[in-house]
Amino acid sequence: MKNRLEEIRKQHGIKQEELAAALEVSRQTIGSLENGRYNPSIILALKIARYFNLSVEEIFIYEEEQK
Repeated sequence: MKNRLEEIRKQHGIKQEELAAALEVSRQTIGSLENGRYNPSIILALKIARYFNLSVEEIFIYEEEQK
């Protein structure tokens, strides 16, 4: 799943450490999300969306795999 987390975070002038603290996760988790190495749980995706006052779909882009 692709996401715009890094772009949105930088637009708001927030450091990874600040976002991690606000969401009660590690900075490494934020880095992994931004690099696409980790997909968030539904709860974490909702927390991120609420933090930025955006919808989950505005941050995370789900693309179905071609069969």
